[in-house]
Amino acid sequence: MNPTSLHRAQRAVCAVLAAGAFAAGLSACAPLIVGGAVVGGVMAVDRRTAGTQIEDEGIELRAVNRIRETLGDRAHVNVTSYNRQALLTGEVASAQDRQTAEQIVAQVENTRSVVNDLAVMPVSSLSQRSSDTFITGKVRASLVDARDISANSFKVVTERNIVYLMGRVTQREANRATEIARGVSDVSKVVRVFEIVSEEELRRIAPQPAPVTTDNTKPAGG
Repeated sequence: MNPTSLHRAQRAVCAVLAAGAFAAGLSACAPLIVGGAVVGGVMAVDRRTAGTQIEDEGIELRAVNRIRETLGDRAHVNVTSYNRQALLTGEVASAQDRQTAEQIVAQVENTRSVVNDLAVMPVSSLSQRSSDTFITGKVRASLVDARDISANSFKVVTERNIVYLMGRVTQREANRATEIARGVSDVSKVVRVFEIVSEEELRRIAPQPAPVTTDNTKPAGG
């Protein structure tokens, strides 16, 4: 492996480990401050309001629990909500189960819309899911490496080597992130689940950095 490939692989591993640590921290009731502040020691920049972020977490939790209660072990369904739009990925045993899962999520409180990309097929293996996690890490690392977009504005989900990109982004950002994801090794397809906003709207919703202040007061006798 050449030095560049090794560096990118190391960044991908770090991204995966950081994601795991972040999830573990939340489950342990670590402090959570959203909307451009510190989350578990990491600076978070999110184009959703703090209230919408909390609603998205609630949608994901309630939807997954209700699907598990209804479909049990015969389905592997992941629910990812961004700005109250719920993305369903994974595998179900039948077309009826696929429809049932969508109906369940559509009825969850605060859900605005549902994008159903569930596949009717046997559930994926643990090795496939591990590979998907690694691909997600590589895509995130590649987004971080890009200097012309904000990596924190994108949510990345991978299922059977298919990468799903979510976020409130401009058309330019959407095209650039798609290009980046397609260039990551082992990615078979990129599915865009974006909410496209104008450059003007982006300036309105994007969190602004805190102003830098300088204390010009001279000490006494200086």
